[in-house]
Amino acid sequence: MKFEWLVASRYLRSPNRPAVLRLVTLFAVIGVIAGVTTLVIALSMNSGFRQAISDRLLRVTADVNLKPLSPEGIRDYRPLMAKLSDTPGVQSIEPAVYDEVLLTAGIHSRGIVLKGVDPTLAMQTSGALQHMVSGSADFSVSPDGIPAILIGRLMAEDLHIAVGDYVTLISPQGNLTPFGMLAHPKRFRVAGIYDSGFYDYDANWAFATLHSAQGLAGVGDVVSLLEVRIANKDEAQKVANELLARAGTGFTATTWMQENRPLFHALSLEKLVTALFIGLITFVAGLNILVVLMMTVTERARDIAVLMAMGTRRRQIRRIFLAQGLAVSFVGIVVGLVLGYSAAVILNNWKVIPLNPQVYAIPYVPFRANPLDGLWIALAALAISMAASILPAQAAAKILPVDILRFE
Repeated sequence: MKFEWLVASRYLRSPNRPAVLRLVTLFAVIGVIAGVTTLVIALSMNSGFRQAISDRLLRVTADVNLKPLSPEGIRDYRPLMAKLSDTPGVQSIEPAVYDEVLLTAGIHSRGIVLKGVDPTLAMQTSGALQHMVSGSADFSVSPDGIPAILIGRLMAEDLHIAVGDYVTLISPQGNLTPFGMLAHPKRFRVAGIYDSGFYDYDANWAFATLHSAQGLAGVGDVVSLLEVRIANKDEAQKVANELLARAGTGFTATTWMQENRPLFHALSLEKLVTALFIGLITFVAGLNILVVLMMTVTERARDIAVLMAMGTRRRQIRRIFLAQGLAVSFVGIVVGLVLGYSAAVILNNWKVIPLNPQVYAIPYVPFRANPLDGLWIALAALAISMAASILPAQAAAKILPVDILRFE
């Protein structure tokens, strides 16, 4: 062990230190532990929300949406799908029809979003249809000629709908007649109930075949957009640009991040604000370290003078107090990281904190401990502690042995 570390450890472990100094040192360590632990838990919660919402969004939404600029939709979508299918990074392309309709079941009615899908492709790409809680994702027409529909779990609970029940959908678009646009109702049979884990979709979305949705909207063989699934979600913008280049004019492409930009921007801002405000705890702990070291300099002034009289250099005296500040912060950082990550794992696995899914879209607070967050938290706490140690170290190095020993 180097000379500086040896003297620093003796100062910290000395049983002859005043009780007040030992107490303030303990508070400094506890302050660092509290700041690091709280930051780890808070940032783990933010990362958990971001990851959970991203996973649930990608269950029911595409990575890239290719939309027409014209409100009439995409007519020749099959040749376009074949043209875009070999785009690098693309796993699948699915046509979809979106329509806001009125669903009626008995005495209950609600406006919902009806999504028309290709059953074969939807079963391979849609995470929602792979999480059925009742019935099955069977879009076949019933023996009496009624098309099938799949609804979300929350919608089924709110409207008291079970598998096998019949519901009526009314589209505001309807069919063009000599008397103008005439909306007409169409019956559907509930073939299954899915649970995507995302409140908005489970409460307000329903799935039907592409043909059934087109017939209800009265638009013919036209789709609203093409939904593209890709291999690497982080390359969504790159793939979107390539799709636009191949599709030609008359189209626009949006990624899953762009579709939900306000949500993810809010999460990023929340993470920054959380880090700044909780970081004040570590800042206060740094002030405690400064107080501890200044008190140590005052108490050990005679020892410092003796060391300097025996040949200890000023930079070595400076390093002694920097080492003390580093030791206090290191202990607090290590214990804080252990407590923070342990708490994040326990809170996430046991789902300790429930949430209202109508507000937060997920039923419990998720925690996802990110090692990179722990790294920069440790570096920030270490930087604050070292900055707080500079002033006492400089004060100790400026002590004049003659002035101190003259009165001893």
